[in-house]
Amino acid sequence: MKRIARITFLGSLIVALLGVGQYAQKPAKQLAQKTAKTAGKKPAPTPTPKPVATPPDTDDKGQVKTFEVRLPVTVLLKKELVSGLTQRDFQVLEDGVPQEITSFTTDKTNPPVFVGVLMDTSPSTAGKLGFSKEAAANFLYTVVTLRKDKAAFMTFDNEIALRQDFTDKLDLLQKAVDTVKKTGSQTALYDAVWTFADEKLRNVPGRRVLVIITDGDDTFSRADLVDAIDIAQRTETTIFGISTKAGFLGSVPGVEAGTVKDKGDKYLTQLCEQTGGEAFFTGDILALERAFKKVSDELKSQYILTYRPQNQNYDGRSRKIEVRFTDRDKTEKFKIRTKSSYRAIKDSLK
Repeated sequence: MKRIARITFLGSLIVALLGVGQYAQKPAKQLAQKTAKTAGKKPAPTPTPKPVATPPDTDDKGQVKTFEVRLPVTVLLKKELVSGLTQRDFQVLEDGVPQEITSFTTDKTNPPVFVGVLMDTSPSTAGKLGFSKEAAANFLYTVVTLRKDKAAFMTFDNEIALRQDFTDKLDLLQKAVDTVKKTGSQTALYDAVWTFADEKLRNVPGRRVLVIITDGDDTFSRADLVDAIDIAQRTETTIFGISTKAGFLGSVPGVEAGTVKDKGDKYLTQLCEQTGGEAFFTGDILALERAFKKVSDELKSQYILTYRPQNQNYDGRSRKIEVRFTDRDKTEKFKIRTKSSYRAIKDSLK
């Protein structure tokens, strides 16, 4: 009897330990949804792990390789875009320490733009889907400079669907927009940002931009706002958001068109501002078209400023970025917009 009791006890203990092991497994950091074929599955990035310092990379000869940070910079005089500035006009600080600017380009010499347009097709968009499609198509026509820039088109609801990969062929982009016929059941905004930035923008050889057209809060993503900001910063992606929540069939009662209205709009603003972009809040089709024009004009007038951080350690910390004018008069006259931080982690980018 004692032997039987001991065997029974050991068997129960093994089963219990196996059960604990199953629940102790952590979900992968990678999204479960990797292609349009698996678009119905909810991706599952895990919380960001604690930073672990990693030494700088070395090449085959043992020489330390350096990494650089690229900043799309927009300069404004009130609401007007400012051109004609030079590298000598700018200074970059990282965590308060001046940094070495290694390259500088203007609208005349900027690298090509790779822009992804992500359109919300959740249930609440049904009444304005036609307006959104028309505005998106017009934007794609204006933002793509033939033989230089490229655009892609994706929709998101409870599923994430890449309708057209990067191309400079406007007829293919128009056809992709035209294929949108129906809406889904949820809004997976952050998953769409994560998927597109990680899979499509990570290694394109140019400026990386996302334009999001949405009218609702995220209701379905496994990724969250922090994940979306993190992947955009890591892939050097600038995000512009266009909220159509006010609608085209009448404005929301008690809310002025073109204003931030709720927590979801504030999150959209945060997503854009922390990646160097801007959020727009539209109340009608004309406001939507004006927002798209502002984005297109800004992309054509940006300065691209690259610097080599003095601290070359991949320590995983969030580092604060500040771009200043070297001239006090310009500081008082103009406003600079760019991303405000990045995490110093090893990542694979071109």
